[in-house]
Amino acid sequence: MADDDMMALYSRRLLALASDIPHLGRLAAPTGSASRRSPQCGSTVTADVVVAGGVVTEFAQEVRACALGQASAAVLGAAVIGRTPAELAAARDAIRAMLTSGAPAPEGVFAEAEALTPAREFPNRHASILLAWEAAAEAAGA
Repeated sequence: MADDDMMALYSRRLLALASDIPHLGRLAAPTGSASRRSPQCGSTVTADVVVAGGVVTEFAQEVRACALGQASAAVLGAAVIGRTPAELAAARDAIRAMLTSGAPAPEGVFAEAEALTPAREFPNRHASILLAWEAAAEAAGA
């Protein structure tokens, strides 16, 4: 990997996201919980949710991941409250497409995921980036 590619991947913006992950921890009484682990790097994310009235009303996440996984979890955590399970699944799918097929970053509440677009060039990083989204969508029943 060239130094310029590495600098683009680990931008200040991405590292700032990674250092400020919302909703860290676990919920005492979630309505759904799911964990995901990347076999490539060993990163793990566990998501707990309370879904009431068709939307996520409470959320917590335990994140043991690299800077990319942490930044991704930060984007999710900043906007997950008030989202439907379908919205979480759509965001997960949009981020996967952004990484794997050059689709645009999600718009709206998950637009900050655009900070992860430099990772497109590094397929070995995709699994870690998707962990939080996969866990949250599954926990919410999507």
